[in-house]
Amino acid sequence: MKLIILDRDGVINFGSEQFIKTPDEWKPIPGSLEAIARLTREGWRVVVATNQSGLARGLFEMATLNAIHAKMHKAAAQAGGRIEAVFYCPHAAEMECDCRKPKAGLFDEIAARYGRDLADVPAVGDSLRDLMAATSVGARPVLVRTGKGERTLAAGGLPKDTPVFADLNEAVEFLLSTAA
Repeated sequence: MKLIILDRDGVINFGSEQFIKTPDEWKPIPGSLEAIARLTREGWRVVVATNQSGLARGLFEMATLNAIHAKMHKAAAQAGGRIEAVFYCPHAAEMECDCRKPKAGLFDEIAARYGRDLADVPAVGDSLRDLMAATSVGARPVLVRTGKGERTLAAGGLPKDTPVFADLNEAVEFLLSTAA
């Protein structure tokens, strides 16, 4: 089974310092939905792992998060792709949970759900915490320059051998060209 883990905000859709709080604020980054469609056509299972502390902060309700994700699923499907599952952490950083990236909890949930080790599974993110969560379980971190990616790259400290791409579309092009 070919599996890929994507962060949401800044990878699939434009992020916001004020959080994505409504379905109307969820806007796909050009090429991201097409990239997901290409993965789907090539037999990859696409899952999302995302921190959503806006829930704990009271910025939106669970019904709103579900509506945002429904919009994302529908948009991916309309492009010919499929996001198989969304794993999210609803906690604020100060809650010190095990599921908030850079901790491995979301990745552990993915491994349990799919009954597989995540060694060498590509995990695409735009922040150091995305990359750290990936490396903590042996997944292969991939950085995109969209979202917070430029700032992450400028700050340095990336895990060794982390490839960097302009966006999800470019990352997927590379992954598909090198996939066994």
